[in-house]
Amino acid sequence: MFTPRHVKHSRLLLRHARKYLRYKNDRLSGPDREEIVAGIENLRDALHRRDHERVHSAADALDKTLHRLTPVTWASHWRENCEVILVAIVVAVGIRSYFLQPFKIPTGSMQPTLNGIIGYPSTTPAPNILRQIGEFIILGRNYIDVVSREDDQVFEIEPKKILFFFTFSRLICGHQNFLVYAPPETLTHDFSVFPGRLYRRGDIIARGAVDTGDQVFVDKFSYNFVKPHRGDVFVFRTNHIPGIREDPEAGSPFYIKRLAGLPGDHLRIDPPFLYVDGKKAEGFGFARVMAAKPPYRGYAQGHDYLGAPNRSFAVPAHGYFALGDNSYNSYDSRYWGPVPEENLVGRGLLVYWPFNHHWGLIR
Repeated sequence: MFTPRHVKHSRLLLRHARKYLRYKNDRLSGPDREEIVAGIENLRDALHRRDHERVHSAADALDKTLHRLTPVTWASHWRENCEVILVAIVVAVGIRSYFLQPFKIPTGSMQPTLNGIIGYPSTTPAPNILRQIGEFIILGRNYIDVVSREDDQVFEIEPKKILFFFTFSRLICGHQNFLVYAPPETLTHDFSVFPGRLYRRGDIIARGAVDTGDQVFVDKFSYNFVKPHRGDVFVFRTNHIPGIREDPEAGSPFYIKRLAGLPGDHLRIDPPFLYVDGKKAEGFGFARVMAAKPPYRGYAQGHDYLGAPNRSFAVPAHGYFALGDNSYNSYDSRYWGPVPEENLVGRGLLVYWPFNHHWGLIR
């Protein structure tokens, strides 16, 4: 901590010189090898004697010798940069595959615990560009303004995904098309844009703000050693689950819900309460939902599962029962049954963006 900077630099230089000598020993000429060895000994002796001026001069001499023997070229710069980029990619892929995976909350099934994509219609123009940039960075908010250029009708709303996080919609009309930075569900639910709707020239098709869904990191590591806990917010694949359609392009979607039932649990819903083995579900996440204090509304009865207060469901072995915190607007295990154990991806760990009140650890 209190070591002078020139001493630290000299010690690093010695380490580099020894490493270079080991790697290039068989390719160096006799005089060059002797020059490096002499420079190393000179600098090491100066450091030992704590001779400030001699340390500077010895380090400078050794540095010049190494630079002369290893001239910097554009090729070496390019090679080093490629190596750094390649290592960064390998590390990122390794982390994503085995430890942390980014995931975007697409729908409102976990609101208000986690936000999906939310649209806010408005008739006023968007704020200035600087404020838009600031709101996007902090809140993940962008603004849309789609105005019909002529009398027309919406024929189709086609989803279009760019990279991993960016979901657009292509509005296909009779005489014009629009590319809108919002998913089709948001345009339909929040902005009332749907196929068949008619617009006159100059009519506003969609104007307002769209908040991106919460971006979370999923802990893929801990479930390899620790069994899932009831109350976890967890992510799972939906392949081989009857009732969930597979996207022809993207494949089976990922869902994020709260883990309500473990293998062997007997579940029952008597609104607004969830019962596990005859007792009210315990844990902060369940209590918050069952309190039914707005914007939470409690648990609603299901469809094919937990459809009546006197009907219970026994979670099978190697299965997990998933419920959304926004129970009245959640397509979850009440409709399509338990999640197979092999579909589990991991536990929702934290919201890393946007920087709103959800930012931080997930509860």
